[in-house]
Amino acid sequence: MKATEYKGHPPYKADMSIFERNTYTFLDKLGVNYTTLYHSPVFTMEECAEVENKLGTAIPKNLFLCNRQKTQFYLLMMPGSKVFKTRCLSAELGCARLSFADERNMSDILGIHPGAVSPMGLINDAAQRVLLVIDKELLQCKTIGCHPCVNTATVRLSMEDLLQKVVPQSGHEFRTINLKTES
Repeated sequence: MKATEYKGHPPYKADMSIFERNTYTFLDKLGVNYTTLYHSPVFTMEECAEVENKLGTAIPKNLFLCNRQKTQFYLLMMPGSKVFKTRCLSAELGCARLSFADERNMSDILGIHPGAVSPMGLINDAAQRVLLVIDKELLQCKTIGCHPCVNTATVRLSMEDLLQKVVPQSGHEFRTINLKTES
């Protein structure tokens, strides 16, 4: 995989999406120290493994979920190696069984598309419709890798900056859970 690394935001390009550009602007305004790695598009955790190696940080599995009525949305961050069980998450949150939100909701609410799901999408959720849910295992990570609303780049930032700057300044809260793989 060919990749190019930048300290902070990469040079702005004409074909850069407004959502990607806004992510870098948001991080810069908050004074977040981050590194950006441009790479080939990644869609799976297996493809993210090479990006993890190049950035030297974990890239969590990020899932965009909703209830049946599509009135409550969740962005779940969990270790990439952990198996996701819907019933376990629903039990942990005390809600009815959740399902994957569709691409239209993903685009309308977070400004992202499949393969680019990350907490950076919360920046675009001005109505605060999404609850960020983080598996407590991830809290042990000093740094984390997140897509800047596109799956052709990944930013490495501290977990502390994510939780104490990015999430609150996006107008969101997060809930920590102990996601079990069996129930």
